[in-house]
Parts: sequence; structure tokens; C-alpha cells
Amino acid sequence: MDFQSAPLPDKSLPSPAAVLELFKPVTWFPPMWAFACGVVSAGVAPLDHLLTIFLGVLLTGPLVCATSQAVNDWFDRHVDAINEPHRPIPSGRIPGSWGLYIGIIWTCVSLLVASILGPVVFVAAIVGLVLAWIYSAPPLRLKQNGWFGNAACGACYEGLPWITGAAVMLGGRLPDTRILMVAALYSVGAHGIMTLNDFKSIEGDTQLGLKSLPVQLGAERAARLACWVMALPQLVVVWFLWTWDRPLTMLFVGAALLAQLFFMRKLLSDPRKFAPWYNATGVSLYVFGMMATAIALRSL
Repeated sequence: MDFQSAPLPDKSLPSPAAVLELFKPVTWFPPMWAFACGVVSAGVAPLDHLLTIFLGVLLTGPLVCATSQAVNDWFDRHVDAINEPHRPIPSGRIPGSWGLYIGIIWTCVSLLVASILGPVVFVAAIVGLVLAWIYSAPPLRLKQNGWFGNAACGACYEGLPWITGAAVMLGGRLPDTRILMVAALYSVGAHGIMTLNDFKSIEGDTQLGLKSLPVQLGAERAARLACWVMALPQLVVVWFLWTWDRPLTMLFVGAALLAQLFFMRKLLSDPRKFAPWYNATGVSLYVFGMMATAIALRSL
């Protein structure tokens, strides 16, 4: 081997702006919102737990979710070179293997913060981080199949943060069964939201053999499936609210679901065109229903 002609390792560092872009702060909202729902649903006065709430928000958004974004972009850099070549890694603004290093460092920081917040939060963080890595990294790379990848995303974005928020307020203890059931239902519904997000990358996924649900089922069938998966868990939540004697919240969540069904008609008329529009309208109603349900759980 000619050592003089061998390429030298790239020692340049990524800029803070490129790292922040890699972390995609806009994606932090769903888990932070779910965490807030968990905080509210626990029924504990928040003013007595401001520091732990701050640490929990930090954990769910800027740490665990940011870690998942960095890991995903590193292992997805070849897909992004086709779909979104302007992203930090394929564009070279995150040089060398820094995308991988950042994912590892942020995983360790996430676990450190989670360890402060009690055993339930620590376990939830471990599960979330494991799902984040196996979602993107070989050999499992769950995102290669939309059925498994979207389930992992739904758990990380909705269920686990909700449970984390409630556990933080309860001193690290496991929340009430009703909280766990609602968190699980909204996680299932998020599977459909993740399917809609896949519509923007059908071409690149097809070229690289990623079996997202729009690729597997076609745009129309995948959109119909997403609508069913989003609607049915909310219908179960409406029934729960009725059995828990929370009629006003039941009416609110039910009305939000009816509005979503109306918007779904437009989505299904042209899924590839209207998927981004539905994410801004129907999904907003979905998350408002989450908070309304959390408030009802608080009163229980």
C-alpha cells in the first residue's frame, strides 16, 4: 500500500448551525407535545416539578428525538442524496463520520439525563433510543419496511413521551393503566401519520428498495390504510371517555374526529398532492384531541 497516496482523515468539524439542522428542531414538537400530555394526564401540580419537567422536555425533544434524527440521517445519507441532497450529511456540511459520532454522543447524553428522572423514565429512554437505532441502522433497519418502521416511530413520537411525562410527575413511578392505554392508542394512530410522511420520498424509496407503505401498497391504498389507522384509535378513545363519564371531552374528541374524516375525503382524492396539506390540518386536530384527553385523564 502506498501510504503517501492514502487519503488523510477529514479532521474538519461541523458548524453548530449544521449540527442544529441535523437535529431538525421542527421534529421535536410531536414528542414534546406528547410529553406535555403525559404531564397533564398525571394529575399532579406542575409548579412543584418545574425542574423535572424541564429535564423531561429536554430529554424527549432536544436529546432523544434529536438523536433519532442524527442516526436516521447518517444511515439514510444515500437515500437523502437522491431525495434531499441539500441535507447536512449528503451536502458535506457534516463532514466525514461526524453524523455517526454525533448520534453516539447524543445517545449517551440522553441516557445520562434519563437516569436522573427515575427508573420508568430511564427504561422508556432506553426503549426509545434502541428503536431509534434499529429503525435506521442495519442489520434490522426497520424503516426498510413501513409496517415495522412506522410502528417504531409511533411509539417514539407519542406513546413513550406520554408515559415519560406522566412518570416524571409521579416521581418516576409507572402511570395509571388508563394513561398507558390512551398513550398506546395514540401511538397506533401515529402509525398512520408516519405513512403520510412517506409520500414525499416515494421516488427515492423505490429506487433504493425501501418498502414504505406507499411503495408497497401504492399511494391510494396506503392513504386509505393511514386514514383507518388514524381514525380507529380515536374512536376507541371516544368510547373510553364515555365510559369514564367525561361527556364534554368525548364530544370534543368526537367532533375533532368527524372533522378529520371530512378532511380525509380531500386527502384520498389525491394522496400524493394532499398528504402535506392533511398533515397541517387533520393531524393538528389529532394532537388537539390528545391534549383534551389528557385533561380528562387528569380529572380522573
